[in-house]
Amino acid sequence: MHQLPPEPASRLSPEAGSFSIGIVGAGQFSKSFATLWDRHPHVSRLSITDLQPERAEQLAANYDGATVVGSFEAMLASDVDAVAIFTQRWTHGPLVLAALEAGKHVYSAVPMAVELTEIEQIIAAVERTGLTYMMGETSYYNPATVYMREKVRTGDLGQVFYSEGDYVHDMDLGFYAAYQYSGGENWKATASYPPMLYPTHAVGGVLGALPARAVSVSCLGVKDRRADGVFDREVSQFDNDVSNATALFELSDGGVLRTNEMRRVGYPSHIRESRFRFFGTEASFEQLAHQTVWNDKTESRDISDDFLPVRDSSGDTDLSDVDPALRAAFTSGTAPVHDRSRLPAEFEGAPNGHEGAHHYLADDFVRGVVTGERPPVDAWLAAKFTAPGIVAHASARAAGTRMDIPDFGDGPGR
Repeated sequence: MHQLPPEPASRLSPEAGSFSIGIVGAGQFSKSFATLWDRHPHVSRLSITDLQPERAEQLAANYDGATVVGSFEAMLASDVDAVAIFTQRWTHGPLVLAALEAGKHVYSAVPMAVELTEIEQIIAAVERTGLTYMMGETSYYNPATVYMREKVRTGDLGQVFYSEGDYVHDMDLGFYAAYQYSGGENWKATASYPPMLYPTHAVGGVLGALPARAVSVSCLGVKDRRADGVFDREVSQFDNDVSNATALFELSDGGVLRTNEMRRVGYPSHIRESRFRFFGTEASFEQLAHQTVWNDKTESRDISDDFLPVRDSSGDTDLSDVDPALRAAFTSGTAPVHDRSRLPAEFEGAPNGHEGAHHYLADDFVRGVVTGERPPVDAWLAAKFTAPGIVAHASARAAGTRMDIPDFGDGPGR
């Protein structure tokens, strides 16, 4: 049986050590985490590098003692203890491997990798070096996943036989601007990034609650019709013309998981970009953009209030370079279902994002490094969240052929 990690119970003790973090990529997303790690009592200093030096300098100017490093290679040669990788999504695998080989602990933005061989190599490097690796998957801390993780543990749903995890984010709602910001004049070539190679928000929100893995998949993609130069195979760096894709996964516990990755969809993703459904023999759970419902065999209860983060207006992150349609993802507070008692007191009033996930992501990486304990989304759980999408993408390219998904295990001691 595949197992999920236990929930951290309390704050780190003041006696725990501290360490330095080098941030690789000073783009829109890394600002939130730089601010949190700067506040964290167990992070001693920050170093920052970016392919555009001015962006690294602008970010470093926000934090006392932060330094700018000229390149990724120089960062690895420096004395920083850990690196946090916030680069383009298809670049993570090789950068993570280089950092581990250089003796650095690693925090990586999603996805873990875009090739199964890269996943194998990262796991092998973590096993060999004993270093901390954590993938920054927001959906593991999504209010729905936090709630359902406990419901599954207590058996309230009975046998969970069907689940859904959807990442519903239209290109018009901020993605054009984000790709232009990070991709430069050739941004259309990378904006065609295949939907199923960014699967972890959808898959992770379900497999972050169920003690199971995806065993096999059949996936179909829908060819894009916008004809604006994005999702055009002649332009695409990835030879991709699919903007929406649907996958059906067989799970190791006998259940079924359906995932949607949508980039052309009439849906308010600025309100809720990841949504989930779980159906069990005794009860079920369903989400829409504004509503969350718990059902059993006698009634339905609207439990929406427990899942709506209180927007945090006290944060000090500058979002002037973020498209207005994306800003809500960087300013959410914590939802009522979250337990804030385990977080550093210094995080109170700090910017939060992605339905309350940022504070937990930042703290769990620090915990992993200073205690030596494996963070929740370690290399093995990251593989469970990432590999299904890689194989689903291959299935879609093969007209929906059902394909097996490799088992990377749970790792030692879990």
